[in-house]
Amino acid sequence: MDKNKDIFGTAIKAFFKENDKTDIIVHSPDFDDDIIPVEYLFRNFDEMPKIEQEALRLCHGKVLDVGCGAGSHALYLQNKKDSQVKAIDTSKGAIEIVKKRGVENATYEDFFNIRNEKFDTVLMLMNGIGIVGQLKNLQHFFEHSKSLLNEDGNILLDSSDLIYLFDDEIIESEKYYGEFEFSISYKNQKADSFNWLYIDPNLLQEYARANNFHCEILRKGSNHDYLACLTIMK
Repeated sequence: MDKNKDIFGTAIKAFFKENDKTDIIVHSPDFDDDIIPVEYLFRNFDEMPKIEQEALRLCHGKVLDVGCGAGSHALYLQNKKDSQVKAIDTSKGAIEIVKKRGVENATYEDFFNIRNEKFDTVLMLMNGIGIVGQLKNLQHFFEHSKSLLNEDGNILLDSSDLIYLFDDEIIESEKYYGEFEFSISYKNQKADSFNWLYIDPNLLQEYARANNFHCEILRKGSNHDYLACLTIMK
């Protein structure tokens, strides 16, 4: 398989242009292969989980949609809530389609490279906090987020507590149980592996307090997932 490919962009473009519904495959040394149905990336508001719907309702002011994928969240905010939205992703192919779908401000950009911009809402859905990769990077995430938020701004993110996967086993490891290594493939293309973080709500609140953020758990889902709101303490 060829590496360093824009897997999400390739799949998103194929679905948008040719209605190709080939799944994206997720690989991990810790689990059996899983799939991401590319069609799911194009879901409308009514097809979204309740946690995502609530997050979108709570967005206000100027919104940064981090890891926008095919642009479904940004489109809803732009068209239904008349919000000022900037959608970013590290997939060039995805951004191409997001623009074709009508998102007015969509850029190929890394969240951690944004400078000299301010937002009222930073939106990080589909386990958007995963981009942090590992717990050791959370302090940098909070520091950078402070530089992006307007006064009274907030971060809306969802994640999952994966402790249930261990069936009450005692976890004896220096590695946090929500830290994973993944790679993704599509047809004959495979990308290099990357770190991805799932964080339980109690630990997120602990890290938030340590970095002068308030963390409120707004909603819990049916699959060990939850929606959190982060605001800078005053």
